[in-house]
Amino acid sequence: MTRTSITARLDDPEAAREEGRRKMEWAMQHMPILEALAEEFSAEEPLEGQVVGMAMHVEAKTANLVELLAEGGAEVAITGCNPLSTHDDVSAALDAHSHITSYAERGVDDEAYYADIEAVIGHEPTVTVDDGMDMVAAIHESHPDLIDTIVGGCEETTTGVHRLRAMDADGELKYPVFAVNDTPMKTLFDNVHGTGESALATIAMTTNLSWASKTVVVAGYGYCGKGVAQKASGQNANVVVTEVEPRRALEAHMEGYDVMPMREAAEVGDVFITTTGNRDVITREHFERMRDGVLLANAGHFDVEVNLDHLSDMAVDQYEARDGVEAYELADGRRLNVLAEGRLVNLAAPIALGHPVEVMDQSFGVQAVCVRELVENADAYDPGVHDVPDELDREVAEIKLAAEGVEHDSLSDAQREYMDSWDHGT
Repeated sequence: MTRTSITARLDDPEAAREEGRRKMEWAMQHMPILEALAEEFSAEEPLEGQVVGMAMHVEAKTANLVELLAEGGAEVAITGCNPLSTHDDVSAALDAHSHITSYAERGVDDEAYYADIEAVIGHEPTVTVDDGMDMVAAIHESHPDLIDTIVGGCEETTTGVHRLRAMDADGELKYPVFAVNDTPMKTLFDNVHGTGESALATIAMTTNLSWASKTVVVAGYGYCGKGVAQKASGQNANVVVTEVEPRRALEAHMEGYDVMPMREAAEVGDVFITTTGNRDVITREHFERMRDGVLLANAGHFDVEVNLDHLSDMAVDQYEARDGVEAYELADGRRLNVLAEGRLVNLAAPIALGHPVEVMDQSFGVQAVCVRELVENADAYDPGVHDVPDELDREVAEIKLAAEGVEHDSLSDAQREYMDSWDHGT
């Protein structure tokens, strides 16, 4: 299936471009890290001669990263990493750039989704930037001839890093990829504050319901789950955590949350938010125990955490209860409400805007310096998953602190020598 860029598929591409550009300019006003890097990239063009292939959530904040890479000298081709997270007007604005081709379109079916990934790969990227690893997988499975010319890649999200590490463990990952998701400037802010704030805000706006006094069941207590739990508790909800990893379950318990198996939580929850990145977190046995009117939302990644096949089999009726909310009515009259088709709620709901701008400025700043590092020092990295070099993470933090007018202490030479030694006792 051949795919054209987004421009050819829109009824009024000019109007879309103008609206998309307006969104991008608003976001850029609050992205001092990308602004600082844009000055460097435009002046030095560290990516000259490179082709960057991207599969990302195509909205205003991401678009500013895409333009930064293009201004750094790269040719960029991009598509979506979720069929419902693309903003068509932003995609059109990107496609108008002379060095960017955007194939991303909201609401495509599975066939078109993967055709768009193939279209990006058709540009023969030398660097990949992924959110979920679908592009890396497609290259390895269907285009292994391109691997020798790819200097490396970056992976944005937890699910993608998990998939990459599994691929690496099997000896199947054939070029270096930075685990951007795992670096402090991403994990401590994007996963905790970004996921927590955007998931709760999107659910509240989509349903027009309050968090106060609700029992919110958070599935998974990694960084994303921790953020959701913190933000829900801060809005006066009662929080229950479900976990499969005993140390994370103990952490949630000691931080004051009720911890129980999903089978038990299903009987008491009002809102269920999955953050695991795994499949079948909520299934038939849980639906059978849930109360009338519960909300089911996914803040993990792919639409496999809430098993909608099970729910469809149980339902005697299914209808749109509200824009972005699908009600499944069971034989006994209970209604279980699924948000955003079980996809990533903070990006796939009709009014979703994703993480706050300031948070994504940090994550995308890390992406940009990692792409620069791969181009400038490709020979330093063997095939496999790599941690982001600490000096790059610190570089992004320093830019952010300077923009905020925040000063901080530094180690003295004596302190640094003490910390690096082993023979200084008490």
